[in-house]
Amino acid sequence: MTINLTDNAPPPIPKQGMDVWFVGGRSALFWLALKSGFWTVLTLGFYRFWMKTRLRRWYWSSIRPGGHPLEYVGDPWEKLLGFFIAVVILTFYIGIVNLALMFVSFSVFQSSFIGYFSSFLGVIPIWFYAQYRARRYVLGRTRWRGVRFGLEKGAWGYAWRALLHWVITICTLGLLWPRMTFYLEKYKTDRTYFGSATLMQGGRWTMLYRATGPFALAVGLAALLVFWLVWLEPLVPQGAKSFEEVVGGFEADIDLMFDILDWQRPFRLFLILPVLLMMIYGAVHYRFASKRILANHKHSAGVQLNSSLNALRVSMIYVLGTTIAYAILVVGIMAIAGVAFALMGSEALVQSQLGTSDPLGDLPRWLSIGVLAALYLSVFLFWGVLHHAFVTYPLMRHMALTLSLLNVAGLAQVSQRARDEFAEAEGFAEALDLGAAI
Repeated sequence: MTINLTDNAPPPIPKQGMDVWFVGGRSALFWLALKSGFWTVLTLGFYRFWMKTRLRRWYWSSIRPGGHPLEYVGDPWEKLLGFFIAVVILTFYIGIVNLALMFVSFSVFQSSFIGYFSSFLGVIPIWFYAQYRARRYVLGRTRWRGVRFGLEKGAWGYAWRALLHWVITICTLGLLWPRMTFYLEKYKTDRTYFGSATLMQGGRWTMLYRATGPFALAVGLAALLVFWLVWLEPLVPQGAKSFEEVVGGFEADIDLMFDILDWQRPFRLFLILPVLLMMIYGAVHYRFASKRILANHKHSAGVQLNSSLNALRVSMIYVLGTTIAYAILVVGIMAIAGVAFALMGSEALVQSQLGTSDPLGDLPRWLSIGVLAALYLSVFLFWGVLHHAFVTYPLMRHMALTLSLLNVAGLAQVSQRARDEFAEAEGFAEALDLGAAI
């Protein structure tokens, strides 16, 4: 009997480029997210490490460059143990540092504000550190055609660079935001590997300015609106109550209405809403348009990436998907309030707020609280499922289908790399709530 050893081999590398396919269905993802989310709620959150692993494996296997799927080989036990390790380290670090900062704040400045502010600043470097470590773990557990991806060590180097770039960006009022985006992405990209091949980020940071168009336009309109409302035709004329006086000194809703009517054409305040929406769209457009520009300047071993990602399409995905998810969330919370009111009645509801009766009538307090908590968690569970189905799924599908590989003959020279080991996996990202997304 002759065994053909090429039956299980990956497909040959084509001489020309290859497209990226996406084969997963929305309904299959919906039920997977619903089932895994149910077990997460049932286990009080412990199953979320298994849920994230299963969802990543589903997404990764749906993305198929050249028809060959990506593989995610992460272990949920790694995530769980890494989370515990990170929580212990963060508890010790934050506890000791906060104690010292609060002591100095009270001793030197006789105020707690300096201590709280310094504590917040002290967590920011760990935030960036966790972001880099999470990316390194995900790449280290991703394979394509049996070859592992990887990311070099350098989390603390990324953290201090991110801090420096943020300081420069804030001091320049955001004018050098593209510079920060480019150099932070270059730091991560130039340390990324696919087997023995190193990925490189080409281009210059000034090329990202063309992605800032919508956001810059929105900021310009906001500045013109402020100039119009404050200096050109003041919204609050002389003799009228200021905004602080209106908000802080009214006795009834009718008084508030008359105070506002004393302003000069107060309906102009409604112009703030479209300007704010334009700024949100501009921020989303910049984020993904810059990803497209940066992807088109990534290369490795003769392989060139090509992205045709549509920032307008991505913005529509965010708007429609988020609207659907949050609409269900609001309706669910209102339904819970209605159920509680129907079971308790108006008098019982007031008594329960005063602590003179048990919620949900004659049910034991622990059972009534458990019922309301289960309903509350179920609403957020369904919100998370809808977010996967209407935001994450179409977004990843669009990003995959708009990506292609050019001049891929160099992939034939790529060899395997050693497996990266992680003591805390994504633990810091999970502990700081950075690892919730796929």
